[in-house]
Amino acid sequence: MPEKDPLKEYREKRDFARTAEPEGGEAKEGQPPVFVVQKHDASRLHYDFRLEVDGVLKSWAVPKGPSTDPSEKRLAVPTEDHPLDYADFEGVIPEGQYGGGTVLVWDIGPYRNLRKDDEGNEIPMEDACEGGQVEVWLEGQKLRGCYVLVRTKRRQGDKPQWLLIKKKDDHADARRNPVSTEPASVLSGRTIEQVAEQEGGKKGQ
Repeated sequence: MPEKDPLKEYREKRDFARTAEPEGGEAKEGQPPVFVVQKHDASRLHYDFRLEVDGVLKSWAVPKGPSTDPSEKRLAVPTEDHPLDYADFEGVIPEGQYGGGTVLVWDIGPYRNLRKDDEGNEIPMEDACEGGQVEVWLEGQKLRGCYVLVRTKRRQGDKPQWLLIKKKDDHADARRNPVSTEPASVLSGRTIEQVAEQEGGKKGQ
């Protein structure tokens, strides 16, 4: 029986002759898993929160973006798995293509899995995602410390809803609002408007 392609949905939604989005690359051996948050100015501005899990980026669309305030519960809607080399993708997805709009890397860095069972053993990330409760420690430039993703009983269309929540730790700060005050890419230093202006004439346009 052939192995299931975890990127099948991702590839079926895209015409790679038109979009500069990556088709998919291999994991880099010996490196810690990464998280990435991409700011995505599509039909509606939102943030895509992604975690490297078993060779792909598990992904959630977060309309309001991540918060550093533990009292804030941010809606997160799961989307299709993305390839690992999507983590550093910045550019313009052409109009008419799935997710058409401008993308920048708002934050990126390594993460650690904190999810444990009752005996203190680490629960694999794939199992944590399937079980609807993820707990990770982020080491980004804008986001640091413990975050949890929890699946709720509510649904948005045919997709279950999750909540992205900052846990109380030394990196929690109710006074910060990095989505508003730190809008630029951590890779290029560009704003979403600058990415749109500089990348808009490339592949597929």
